Amino acid sequence: MRFGWRAISGPALTAAIALLAILIDRHLPIPSPAPLFVCIVAVAGSLSGFTSAMTSAAVALIGAALFFLGHRAGPGYAAADLVPLGLLAITVTSTAAITGLVRERLIDTFASERRNHATGARLSAALDQVDIGIVLLDAETRAEFINRAFRDYFALPDEVADGKPPFIALMYHGRDTGAFELPEDELGAFIAQRMEMVRIGDATPINISLRNGEVLRFVCAALPDGGRMLSYTPVTDLVRHTDAASRADYYRSLRDPTGRRLIGHLRVAERR
Repeated sequence: MRFGWRAISGPALTAAIALLAILIDRHLPIPSPAPLFVCIVAVAGSLSGFTSAMTSAAVALIGAALFFLGHRAGPGYAAADLVPLGLLAITVTSTAAITGLVRERLIDTFASERRNHATGARLSAALDQVDIGIVLLDAETRAEFINRAFRDYFALPDEVADGKPPFIALMYHGRDTGAFELPEDELGAFIAQRMEMVRIGDATPINISLRNGEVLRFVCAALPDGGRMLSYTPVTDLVRHTDAASRADYYRSLRDPTGRRLIGHLRVAERR
């Protein structure tokens, strides 16, 4: 138990109430202060923990014993006095144990949450330093996290990114800002294909060409909670300088401009 006002407030208040009750009872009979002792023990446990609560409980029992002794005409205690003392002992001890242990559990939980929050903040800051675009989607494909690289690649305003937009809204933003190096008549099928890949968790890498000349390798990873992690790795030099010209038809085929089945999934995503 740390020594401070929280630690000593419970025992000190219990002692003060006991002494005040004994002094007043000499001149004006008053009810037993036992219920008040129980409340003070509970407050002590919530303020400073188990040790302070148990100390307050011990002081309460001593104070109650002196209070009942003042009601006796002769020395010692009668059986009628021992029953309320026993009940008080059980009550204050149980109250001290429950409140003290609950407080310790809550403190441990808060400390764990602070550590997790700090770890999440450090991870978020680290992901903002890499040149790989990262988007974390929940099970309903809403963006829970969008790092700085993705925002820069697609000129996504911070107020939009921080508003947890659905993935289809991110795709439409790229379409509306002319980010993709695709003819307009192919954009619908392209977006539908990306939506289908995210829906089923297809991890097949896909190269996405941007109008500014950059090429990003898109990969969708399914997460255990039903969410998705989307990564956009810059591979401009690799694709622009090392791919053979004969592979151009292959990359064009990935666009799937006639994918009518994918358009159906796109319509479903738009209605969410």
